Amino acid sequence: MAIDKKFIDKFRQVTSKAALAASYLVGKKDKIAADQAAVDSMRSELNKIDMNGQVVIGEGVLDEAPLLYTGEILGTKNGPDFDIAVDPVEGTNFVANNLPGGIAVLAVGEKGNLFNAPETYMHKIATGEIDKGLIDLDYPLEKNIKNLSEFKNKDFSSITVCVLDRPRHKKIIDKLKDLKVNIKLITDGDVLGALYVSDPKYNVDMFLGIGGGPEGVLAACALDAYNCHFQGRFIFDNEKDIIEAKSMGIKDLNKKYELNEIVKGDSLFCSSGITTNEVLNGIIIEGDKFISETLVTHKNTNFKQIVKSINSINE
Repeated sequence: MAIDKKFIDKFRQVTSKAALAASYLVGKKDKIAADQAAVDSMRSELNKIDMNGQVVIGEGVLDEAPLLYTGEILGTKNGPDFDIAVDPVEGTNFVANNLPGGIAVLAVGEKGNLFNAPETYMHKIATGEIDKGLIDLDYPLEKNIKNLSEFKNKDFSSITVCVLDRPRHKKIIDKLKDLKVNIKLITDGDVLGALYVSDPKYNVDMFLGIGGGPEGVLAACALDAYNCHFQGRFIFDNEKDIIEAKSMGIKDLNKKYELNEIVKGDSLFCSSGITTNEVLNGIIIEGDKFISETLVTHKNTNFKQIVKSINSINE
């Protein structure tokens, strides 16, 4: 059963209100407070929706954040059963320091159809729509770049790869430099980083590297609507994570997941700008109204749009 399109606007309001709540803390150097404001808003708005929603991906210990915890039940309990994944503020550092890239994010799937991702890291690779088998997490980097350049009929020097700027990516970055590939380094925000491959206007051909597993599931939801290519492999490198993974029913700890294994069936994704970035404008407050921009995707209706809305702050 698909997600009724009447929910598109309801969930868009959830992320735009969360973005508004966090926007009051832009530049205030307090990322925990910004996150808490967005969490409180998101919880309040989700509880108004006629649904029986369960958080399958919440906030977690990686950020030591104020939780919208995994397993939490949201909504009026009167309506369809949904799985919900949330990241009330992706880019808490961006918001705290008034830098581009802060967004409020959520994804919704039918019950049992969103991968219940452990709070651990994940190897990821994403591109726009490509032929099956062309790009793979297990191929050497050079082979992936070569295959993509041939498929797109571009020289290596015209290919752009987005990578999180982390010491763990030194080998990837060095190799990309050797191959004369353009590198777009981001300091945080790997949901937004993955979204760059969704549209040629962002001029990013591939997103690559190790980032948060929950963020991987959120990004996959959006990319699914664009028929993008996405693969992920969770990293279970300590006893606690291994025990947690097994308790979630993950048997093969080295499994490489395709996009249709991470997000099954219909899904809905909303991401609202808090601070302006390449995809979305941030919140603008004018008197008693606020202007928000939200990227909304709904797979079943092929809805993919940046929705600009003007709402009353006190609604």
